[in-house]
Amino acid sequence: MNTVRPQLDELLFWSVENLSVESVAVADTVVRVEARALASGAACPSCGCWSAQIHGSYLRFPRDLPTAGKLVVLSLRVRRFVCSEESCPRKTFVEQVPGLTRRFGRRTERLRSTLISVGLALAGRAGARLSDAFGVRVSRNALLRLITSLPDPPAPTPRVVGVDEYAQRKGRIYGTVLVDVETRRPVDLLPDREADTLAAWLSERPGIEIICRDRALFYAEGATRGAPQALQVADRWHLWHNLSEAAEKCVYRHRACLRPTPASLAEPQPMPESPPSSPWPTGHRFAERTRAKHATVHALLAAGHSKRSIARQLGMGLTTLLRSSRATEPEQLFTGQWQSRPTKLDAFKPYLDQRWQEGCTNAWKLWEEIKEQGYPDGYGNVRAYVSRNLRGKPQPVGPRPPSARAVTRWILTHPDALAEGDRLQLKGVLANCPELDALAGHIRSFAHMLTQLQGNQLPAWIKAATTADLPSLQRFARHLERDLDAVTAGLTQPWNSGVVEGHVNRTKMLKRQM
Repeated sequence: MNTVRPQLDELLFWSVENLSVESVAVADTVVRVEARALASGAACPSCGCWSAQIHGSYLRFPRDLPTAGKLVVLSLRVRRFVCSEESCPRKTFVEQVPGLTRRFGRRTERLRSTLISVGLALAGRAGARLSDAFGVRVSRNALLRLITSLPDPPAPTPRVVGVDEYAQRKGRIYGTVLVDVETRRPVDLLPDREADTLAAWLSERPGIEIICRDRALFYAEGATRGAPQALQVADRWHLWHNLSEAAEKCVYRHRACLRPTPASLAEPQPMPESPPSSPWPTGHRFAERTRAKHATVHALLAAGHSKRSIARQLGMGLTTLLRSSRATEPEQLFTGQWQSRPTKLDAFKPYLDQRWQEGCTNAWKLWEEIKEQGYPDGYGNVRAYVSRNLRGKPQPVGPRPPSARAVTRWILTHPDALAEGDRLQLKGVLANCPELDALAGHIRSFAHMLTQLQGNQLPAWIKAATTADLPSLQRFARHLERDLDAVTAGLTQPWNSGVVEGHVNRTKMLKRQM
């Protein structure tokens, strides 16, 4: 046995110092190795004071890598030392064998590192199945705990960083994701989207040279305070998206120009006179019931029945019967609630009639439009007016006019990419409305500036847009002036926030899968 021990020490624990193998016992499924530590002393884990005074010893049984398909269990005798520092709160401590054990560890370091490698490669379930194949039974949660216990790798300070928000709970809780644009890897997550938090993070990393962001005020302020030396680049996609929103508002403001002007007739034809219609709504259940009672009362009177007899037969009061008998027509009973009383909708009915003739047949859309004009009531009154009064009116003769969103899409699309039918419709719309023609010209010049990275033309474009008779486009241009340096850099530099948006979308996908 004396000649075998050095070979076992070299074979089993060649990388571990101060360890002696006492014996090896091989059973059917388990290999038990008895060993003890040989170090002269150990350092206290609390105060770091070296101690060689032994207080006692005990056995530890950490599991090791399997050998020849058999489980290896190490029976290791370790000593407990007395801390010689009187002020140390730890009176005794147990020695650890470097490269073999750690505090509260139930596995050797080499088995732990092997399981961590399996977990990093295959994650939980697949890693547990592979570990079981080479003789180490471990749960998927244990593998995940080993992975989470690893320290975060040191991340170098990025030169180009992208900043954007992501929703932990949409509409309520938001955080900030920071991505290294050059390596396309996430760098850090911030718990909120406040300017102070971003400024503090940037101030700790003075090596940042370029910051890609959207036009949010809190990110602009945080980047300016935290990294004044960095160049801020506004994302081009957000610029184009904001321009598209402004363009849609402009088109909607001129929606009356979307319908082509009807051809005038040579001689106006007189409209046939329509017979006067009853003010009582046809098909209404109360109207039909009153008409039926009126006809029944006059039929019984013509048959010779007395008024009291008719009242008893029909279950009516004598006063109600007298009113019905005196009325020659049912329309004479139209009093009280059946008369046309003034409502809050009366002032908006001409506008509703005009929009109906323009082709807008959505009651909810009509209610939203008059709500912006000051209508105080809810949607139900508008829906009832549309159902009773507008549904029967004839629609204008001719094709349905394009929607404001469709016209906006045509203007924002490159002319070579438009279908022939869309191109002809857009040409007719622009010929019918000079304001929309001017809007299309401004958008195309901005698109050329964006795609060709000609940010030096931005001041001239802003000056031209602010003088146009397009309020939404003017507001967009004035907002660009507030962040002129970042927008100019975004229209000049090749950097953008596309990789950041990709990680935000990946976060959304992971949230949907949870």
